[in-house]
Amino acid sequence: MTSDGSLISRSLAGDGEAFVEVVRRHSATVSAYLLRRAGREAAEDLLGEVWVAAFGARSGYDPGVPDARPWLLGIARNVLRRHWRMRPHGEAALGTDEVAPPVDPWPAVDEWIDGAAIVRQALVRLSPGEREVLLLVVWEQLTVADAARALAIPPGTARRRLHQARVTLRSTPEIVALLNDCNECMVREVE
Repeated sequence: MTSDGSLISRSLAGDGEAFVEVVRRHSATVSAYLLRRAGREAAEDLLGEVWVAAFGARSGYDPGVPDARPWLLGIARNVLRRHWRMRPHGEAALGTDEVAPPVDPWPAVDEWIDGAAIVRQALVRLSPGEREVLLLVVWEQLTVADAARALAIPPGTARRRLHQARVTLRSTPEIVALLNDCNECMVREVE
């Protein structure tokens, strides 16, 4: 399989289909990244902005880097930052109000939704730098080095921020209670 770096180089050389292949490969990842951070409506609009920005920035891509995901997620992050700056003051960046539990007859679903709200609220309490590294590593499944590349920070800084985010989350009482509840559920299922 041709690397993303090769495809972007071919795109710069005039191959019209090469960048389309990069878009095909990473569209779901970039879309999911935007969806989790901005909501469905905004994500659809922002996705187009990401691809336009990425196409315009191709000449700055290092063709020696085989995977364009960190680069694309860095561009998506910048597009999101512009989007958030343009939003009315006071709207939550993570959209914590979007996780309101609906009326649902299944207690397990209610518990899951409540757990998601707890996690989102804990994430909002992290510093922006810690939250971004954690979300790139956990949600986007990037390595710490790739998360650092996406955020344009040194890998050591990314490792420190990830460690601090994990320590902070582990010491958050709501998260501790949630994890204890999950552990109890798993023990009951095994018995």
